[in-house]
Amino acid sequence: MSGGRPLVLATGIVALEFAAAVTGFVASTLLPIVAGDLDACGELGLLIAGSTLGLFVALPLASRVVDRLGARGTLAAGMAAYLGGLALAASARTAWMFALGQFAGGLAGGLLAVFGISSAIRHLDERLRIRVVAASSAMWIVPALVGPAATLGLAHLVGWRWTLLVPVPFVLFGRFLVVRAAGADPAGREAPRPLGRTLLVPLGAAGVVLSAGFWPLAVAGAVLTVAGTISILPAGTARLRRGTPAALGAMVLFAVGYFGADSLITVLLTSGFRLGLGQAAIVLSAAPLGWAVTSLLATRLTSKRFPVTGLGMTAVGTAVLAAELVTDGPFAVVLVAWAVAGIGVGLAYPGLYISATTAGSSGFTAAELATAVITAECVGQLLGRAVGGALSSAGGLFASYLLFAVALLAAAGAASRANPRTPADHP
Repeated sequence: MSGGRPLVLATGIVALEFAAAVTGFVASTLLPIVAGDLDACGELGLLIAGSTLGLFVALPLASRVVDRLGARGTLAAGMAAYLGGLALAASARTAWMFALGQFAGGLAGGLLAVFGISSAIRHLDERLRIRVVAASSAMWIVPALVGPAATLGLAHLVGWRWTLLVPVPFVLFGRFLVVRAAGADPAGREAPRPLGRTLLVPLGAAGVVLSAGFWPLAVAGAVLTVAGTISILPAGTARLRRGTPAALGAMVLFAVGYFGADSLITVLLTSGFRLGLGQAAIVLSAAPLGWAVTSLLATRLTSKRFPVTGLGMTAVGTAVLAAELVTDGPFAVVLVAWAVAGIGVGLAYPGLYISATTAGSSGFTAAELATAVITAECVGQLLGRAVGGALSSAGGLFASYLLFAVALLAAAGAASRANPRTPADHP
């Protein structure tokens, strides 16, 4: 990649992170409104997990689509699926229609995820990558400050269906830049990922989401998802082998805990703590704002202990939310707990991401690292959202947040093995 393409690629990644922030705040803020309007309060797992399921169906297809359609064709197919899915979700009259629309949006995102992120890992050196991490974190500041309140205000004026369309221009801009910068990258010529093993992940998660309180199906789905994840991540990840495999394992556990908690935070605040939407919007902003500001500082300092300390802080903040749910704690404690959780992520994520995307002496190629990082973080999100949604739909908000806290504590333990001490630590 020559000329200014690395800068264009980095700009596109940062723009997509801003789009993700806007999309995340719109989705999480609107969740109780959508669930109530669609009479789907008992189907939260279905509403939450659709986009992530679509992403995992797309992952094994992405390299095949790029190889056949090329960069421009992939962009056109991705945009068509994204806009069509969003239109379906915005016009949905049932939870299933909404979930199908979200599924199509996730499918579109997955088509470009491997393509764009693989190019970033190949062509952006560590110094530029960590700057991209910092800039991407900063993209959450403005949405965190104004996103929930603006979403509620817009939903009041025009309804949740039109409000759901707000992220469209940001997504289109970011995806255009990424495809333009990486258009000549030969990602599609690499060996495609194993189709069957990869599809075990969305198949298992679908079992969890659709279990509707039938625990044998939920457990079987979770086991299938974990088995599929282990089979497609690099060797040593499940054993938390010191170095890159441990970092990838920590990424999975982190995503289960934090993104699972984040996906249900609006429901926790409004149903569990019985806060009004105005107070809930303040709390919603606390964690991503803490993440963004702290991450900017963390990228300027160097400490191998940051991921461990930060994930520990996030685990404590999440556990406090679970405990306060039992004791019906005051608003201030809930606000501080979620803010501490976000600060912990900001402290942990930059170092953890760099460890997970740096081969070191592990022998992993750029393509392996790219697909592994996407898989690790997205599998964690999928499991956290699916299991949390299933538990919460059955009335188990406390159990959900306790599970998230345990996952984050386990992630802190895995992160302690993410940096090899000596060459002898690598088998």
